[in-house]
Amino acid sequence: MTGNWGGWRPWLTDKGVNITGHYFQDSAGNPMGGKSQNVRYAQEIGLNFDFDLKKLTGYSIGLFHFIVTSRAGQGLGAKLPALNSPQEIYGSPTVRLSLLSWEMHWNRYVATTAGEINSETDFETWSMYWGMNNYCQFQTNAICGMPQSIAYNSGYGYYPTAHPGAWVKFYPAGNDHYSIQFGVYSADPTIGNTHNGWKLNLHGATGTFLPFQLVWHQGGKDDYSGPLQTNIKVGGYWDTSQVNDVYSQGGMFEIPSNYLVSAPTAKVRGRFGGWFQFDRMIQRDAADSHRGTSFFASFTWGDPRTAIAPYFVDWGLTRKGTFKNRPDDTVSLGMKFLWVNAKISNWVAQLQKDGATGLYRPSGEHAIELNYGWRPTPWLLIRPGAQYIWSTGGTNRYKNPLILDFETGITF
Repeated sequence: MTGNWGGWRPWLTDKGVNITGHYFQDSAGNPMGGKSQNVRYAQEIGLNFDFDLKKLTGYSIGLFHFIVTSRAGQGLGAKLPALNSPQEIYGSPTVRLSLLSWEMHWNRYVATTAGEINSETDFETWSMYWGMNNYCQFQTNAICGMPQSIAYNSGYGYYPTAHPGAWVKFYPAGNDHYSIQFGVYSADPTIGNTHNGWKLNLHGATGTFLPFQLVWHQGGKDDYSGPLQTNIKVGGYWDTSQVNDVYSQGGMFEIPSNYLVSAPTAKVRGRFGGWFQFDRMIQRDAADSHRGTSFFASFTWGDPRTAIAPYFVDWGLTRKGTFKNRPDDTVSLGMKFLWVNAKISNWVAQLQKDGATGLYRPSGEHAIELNYGWRPTPWLLIRPGAQYIWSTGGTNRYKNPLILDFETGITF
């Protein structure tokens, strides 16, 4: 939006300094269903600084990244209630450090990153299509960013928080067709708190999050020519934290406290899980290679002893180029399926059998979203859409809500 700053922006880029910014807002309201009808607005403002150290110093010593974000506003999810927020950028409000890292490509076979980072940008994450994050063509936080169950079930670090960590990636063939990646991150459940926006220490950490990932990639990054892009990612993790088992999470499903105190809770040392992801450009228009259709799907599995949602599936379909004179607009359709841990479901069923009242058995929460992304200019996104949630909050306590949502994104 701000152009080339009278020539200063390209001059800085030539010197190795790239500065960008963004504003993003999510508005959502439920005219029907849920516990009550509400409208909520949340926003994020961010500044990104990338430094090419070779251009700055003359030495091939990698890249340096710095991101600061500011979030504000309110979320609709707690009002519905919903297990996954309908607004992707609601959460972790305050001005905070979101990235401070050194990235180094040592040769064709090895790359590393270390610093204040988050695993969302490195493991079980998105692919890029037409220069866009394919998961974040949706407003629901169940899809955007990463499959949300892994954040519920482990010490996985999510944007915009930053954790002390590092990863190493190996390219056995000397190209990006195959890679294997290992990471190590501080698992800190307090990092999202308002007063921890600039936390750079390990105080409050419960353990270490240790992920790995195998990736097979074919095709170009933006698929304007050559083979259609395809990505397959298989990964898993071990979290060394000691946590309460899944029975301690009964409050999420509005189970009264007098029953929660009788839950058979226990401590568990170490959590584990894994994922499978697939995405592909399924077609490209012959008349205009910048138009096409992409698809993704993922399955996430969590430790049945501790995972709130041990099974989670999502998928999405995006068409870029909607009408003859709208080559950059998109239409996106996506769904998520979240199954609540059977341990909680069976425990509540037993309470009901024993005569407990006012309880609703948790089973799962599933949702669908359809939206239209209007891009009148390259720096402006206006995206109205609708979401529908089955069994909001994981139970059948409330009527299924219909959510009307509206996103605006500006890059400057």
